[in-house]
This record gives sequence, structure tokens and C-alpha cells, in this order.
Amino acid sequence: MNGSRAKKRMRLKGLIAKEFLQIWRDPSSLAIAFALPVLLLLLFGYGVSLDAKRVPVGWVVDNTTPETASFTAAFRHSDYFQSFHFADMAAAEQALLARDITAIIRLRADFSSQLFKQNSPAIQVIVDGVDANTARLISGYVQGAWNEWLGHLARSRGTDVSRPVVAEQRIWYNSAVLSKDFLVPGLIAIIMTLTGALLTAMVVAREWERGTLEALIATPVTMGEALLGKLIPYYLLGMGGMLLSIAMAVFLFGVPLRGSFWVLLLTGTLFLLVTLGMGLLISIIAKNQYVAGQAAIVVTYLPAFLLSGFIFNINSMPAAIQAFTYLVGARYFVAILQTVFLAGDIWPVIMPNALALALMAAVFFALAAKKAPKRLE
Repeated sequence: MNGSRAKKRMRLKGLIAKEFLQIWRDPSSLAIAFALPVLLLLLFGYGVSLDAKRVPVGWVVDNTTPETASFTAAFRHSDYFQSFHFADMAAAEQALLARDITAIIRLRADFSSQLFKQNSPAIQVIVDGVDANTARLISGYVQGAWNEWLGHLARSRGTDVSRPVVAEQRIWYNSAVLSKDFLVPGLIAIIMTLTGALLTAMVVAREWERGTLEALIATPVTMGEALLGKLIPYYLLGMGGMLLSIAMAVFLFGVPLRGSFWVLLLTGTLFLLVTLGMGLLISIIAKNQYVAGQAAIVVTYLPAFLLSGFIFNINSMPAAIQAFTYLVGARYFVAILQTVFLAGDIWPVIMPNALALALMAAVFFALAAKKAPKRLE
């Protein structure tokens, strides 16, 4: 019995060494594991933002007064707006049509006299609604700046603004409302989906194409040992890519890690097993490296990008699409990442999602073992 176990260990070590040698000879796997995460993090971290910053806004002031000067000055010192002044509404509307500005703020001639009167509009805001998300952000920013300025003016005069409801905003977990703090943790799941699936999508297909599967089947190596020997090296590469991504998120982009690193590592292992299992199953079925690579992108990366909650809110999707998202492993890991990074170890969120990942990994590996070639057809 001990001799049989020793032989199994020796065969497994030989298979792992062979796979590492294959990786060394073909550095594309190293590029997928380490260069691709760096590229995607830099691209999304610096190039993609859901924040509205330096929005070009046109001003039309019908009558210059101390109040209009004070209000426009509040916008000039804001990081959210870039102010442009126009002599009249016709010129401002022309600039809006030409997409030179995104919004128009008009202060009417009676602005100063109408400030504290009920049901008397003193400010007109026109927003380009082509980009609905940016339009909502601009409207919210303008409303917030207006309420803050109006309250400050009232206090300086020793009066108060008569408002039936006063909203005091408290934003939890991402108090600065920075989109990178929301996007970068989710991006780690997208990166691991792509790298994990691509790393293993070609391993068995490569054996099919090169004709080396015949020799492998003819040896005493069992198919379970062969699959394990292929998975372990790529698991180590995938975890290395994950650690690199976490380090970049924390130290390069300054995303807070409020939860436990070990919880993140454990759940990351579960998710990596899901993606490796998916890639391995694709590789076994495809039998062609090109087809396997394309299938890995379509079947794993695109659903993870669109249906995981990484950018698009799942609750805003149609009911049928929401139901389909439960089949996307990245949905569960994105929820874990955003919770561990921004909120901490919230177990009612972490545990159900981790169990779902463990179940999905078991299913994919069971299917891969069932579909693995036991003999040449």
C-alpha cells in the first residue's frame, strides 16, 4: 500500500514538473497570470471612472449681484465643475448643442430678490440628458451645491431657510463616493475569471492537438492524476496573479482593505477553483486550442463582466436576467470582494456566497472528471 502511494506521489510530482516545464517554454501562461492583471488594473483603475469630475458647465447671469457672484464662486472652487460664462441663453444653448458644455445654469435677473421666497424658482438648470447617468450626477451635484450655499447664506444673514424636510446624508463604507473603490475590488474577480479560465482552457486541448494524449493514456497515470498535475501549477499561477492584483488595489490605488486578508485568500481560492474548473471543462470538450480560448472568453469573461454586479446593478436587471446571474460565479465573488474591501468581514454576506462558490467548483470538477478522456475514440 505504501509503495503504491509512493508511486502515485512520484507520478504526480513528475506531471507537475512537466507542466511547469511547459509553462517555462511557453511564457504566454506567465503573461496571462501576471501581465494581464497588471494591464487590466491599470486600464480600468485609471481609465474607467463613474465619477463626474471637471464637468463643463455654462453660466448665464442676467444680473450681476453680490449673491450671484458668491454662488458662481462656490462652483469655481469645486472639483466637479468647470465653469464657462456666456452672455445670453442663445449662446449657451448653442454650446450645449455643440457638446462643448454638459449643462447650463441660469441665474435670472430677480435671483437675489427671489432667494428665500416659497415656490419661486431663482435658478434654472438645463442638463444634456444623452448620458443619463452623468445627467443624474450633475443634477445631484447642482442640487447639493445649491442647498449648501443657500444654507450658508441664510446663516450669514442670521436667518434660516424654511424647508419642510432637511436631508442629512450619511454614506457608509465608501464615504468619498469614489468609483475606483467600488470598481477595483470587483475588477479582481473579472481578472481572475479571465486568467483562470484561459490558463486551463488550453491544457487538455493542447494535448489533443499535439497527439501527446495517446502517450499519456498509455502510461500508468490515471486521468485524475493527470488533471491534478495540470491544475496545481496553474492554481499557483492564478493565486500569484490574485496576490499581485490585491497588492495593486491596496498600495497603488489606495482601496481600503477593511476585512481579513485570510478571508479574502480563502474565498479567492474557492473562486479560482471555479474558474479553473470551467476552463478545464472547456478544454476537454473543445479539443482545439483556438476554439477553447474563444469559448473561455465568451462563456466566462463576458457573463462575469456584464452579469456579476461589477458595473451594472443586478437589481435593476429584468427578472429573467437576475435569475441567470445565479449561474455566474463572479457574481458571488464580486459581492465578497466589495464587502471585504469596503465593509469588513460581514459573515451573512461572505458565507452564503462562499458556499455557492464551493458548490460550483465541485460541480465543474465533477463534470470535468466525467468528460475526461479515458480512451482514444
